[in-house]
Amino acid sequence: MSYLPSSPNVSNIAVMLGKYPGRGILLFKLLENIKTSRSSFNKNMRELIITYTSGLNQCGLSYNTHKAISEQLGIEKKEFDQLKIDIEKAQVDGKLKPILRFVKKLTLTPDQINQADAQRIYDAGWDEQALLDSIEICAIVNCVIRFVSGIGVDLELPTKSYPLRLVSV
Repeated sequence: MSYLPSSPNVSNIAVMLGKYPGRGILLFKLLENIKTSRSSFNKNMRELIITYTSGLNQCGLSYNTHKAISEQLGIEKKEFDQLKIDIEKAQVDGKLKPILRFVKKLTLTPDQINQADAQRIYDAGWDEQALLDSIEICAIVNCVIRFVSGIGVDLELPTKSYPLRLVSV
């Protein structure tokens, strides 16, 4: 149930943005940009970053939805379980670990991001586009989760309540 007196039955972000379409224009343009722009990350990597960021935010709905999408793309469930415990021990591509560490820090302690964090990404062989892509993905996921949390959408609804194709990035 939503926190909005005028919209107590708003149950998800799509319903909310349908009621107030002007609020979602920029958000959807950013999401579309992630889907269609040239990126250093393939679709699997983007989903992994989105899922990981959702988990850092403790957003069950977003995490479970994107985890299911990732599993459909062939990413194993155990990778997410390992990432929850320790990025270093997780069985993900080693080149992706500096990106995940950066996203974690940007999500949880953004005031502590510094040049050394960006340099670790470059040192792993990524380019400036990868840094920008990781920042954009992290920022949009955090924005959407805070928007949904702020309006009071039930964040623990079962994944199957939402068509995966609508939330896939």
